[in-house]
Amino acid sequence: MSIRPILRLWLFAGAVLLSTVFAGAAAQAAPVPKAIRIGTLYADSGPFATSSQSQLQGLQFWVNDVNREGGVYVKAYRRKIPVKLITYNDRSSTTTAATLYNQLITQDHVHILAADFGSVLTSVAVPIAQEHKMLLFDQTGTGANFFTPDNPYIVLTSLPTSAEWPYALADFLKAQTQIRRVALLYATNDFTGSQAQTLRRRLQGSHVKLVFDHGVPTSTSSYALLLHNVQAARPDAVIEFGYPNNDIAFLHDLQASGMKFRMVFTIFPGQLFALMKSSVGVQTLAYTYTYPTPPLLVYNKVNYGMGLDRFKEAFRKANGKNPNFLNIAGFNTGLIIQKTLDMAPSLDQLALRRSIVDFSGKLHTLNGTFKIDTATGAQIGETLPVGQFIPGSRGLAVRMLYPPDLATGKPVYPAP
Repeated sequence: MSIRPILRLWLFAGAVLLSTVFAGAAAQAAPVPKAIRIGTLYADSGPFATSSQSQLQGLQFWVNDVNREGGVYVKAYRRKIPVKLITYNDRSSTTTAATLYNQLITQDHVHILAADFGSVLTSVAVPIAQEHKMLLFDQTGTGANFFTPDNPYIVLTSLPTSAEWPYALADFLKAQTQIRRVALLYATNDFTGSQAQTLRRRLQGSHVKLVFDHGVPTSTSSYALLLHNVQAARPDAVIEFGYPNNDIAFLHDLQASGMKFRMVFTIFPGQLFALMKSSVGVQTLAYTYTYPTPPLLVYNKVNYGMGLDRFKEAFRKANGKNPNFLNIAGFNTGLIIQKTLDMAPSLDQLALRRSIVDFSGKLHTLNGTFKIDTATGAQIGETLPVGQFIPGSRGLAVRMLYPPDLATGKPVYPAP
């Protein structure tokens, strides 16, 4: 080889080295932000208000907690930086939410974008975040269609995708020899529609048959006529999938009707127990089934953040009330954000995502094991068992029924 090609090769290598050095120096010279700006939405009215505000309260609790210690450690700047939470009110409107998500990205220039509560209000955030190449920390929007291999700009923090929720429920139903006929009533949205689809699929080929399968609008507030149709199908178990307002309306109408079913399952008593108890009463919830979540499901052996008991004590001291699941979900989102900033070498959005992949499956919080499907960002580490509310001298207690390794007792079936 002649000297000229060798010289050119050395000159090229030197140029690459110098550009790398200058790029690194430029990154170090970039001004340190006064605060890490986290943007999210909440609803103070409409069907999602109660859940949304609970979730925001949990995230705000995390912000206050880290700021008392000087902020979060940001590896990109090698120092702690305070957190500033920027929030806007979407009033449970997807149209308003779409405008406000855009505002957080394009006008407020947030470093971190977190979604509002649930699949409906998250649904508009997913394409907006992807369009702007902004990583969306999806707190509780569990619609299965949000998570695809072609979109690296989403991570589900505090619940598994809703398509996975009924796994234990379907297996529990199949394990009960007395249950052969099931009625399924669900709200037709991404969240509960995907659960209905999974339940159908996992019951196929078993002795358990769907004798009633009916979807209703999420805005449904009366179930009286529907309950008569359910009763006519003579089910051994009734499964109702809906948001809190659906569950409350369904259980109210069930109590008012005087009908008795051998098994009744609803979602949100396991997440918003205090709200559901105050809305429908202890008698109505007695012997019903649900998905227990923290704080009904207790995780104290953690390797990041507070365990559940410590969190409950701190949250009560700060807010004067016991936390519900959505308070925990919001706080847990904060922990995931904190760990991400602690590990990511820059605030580039895909660098944040790669850091999350690195600690996926290794992080155990008060919400369980944080683990994502690395291709889609879907949460696959957290467990949603089946439980039953059992009345006792101290009120209602949750008995874990399924899967067997979490079971604390057997079901009371049929319900008295």
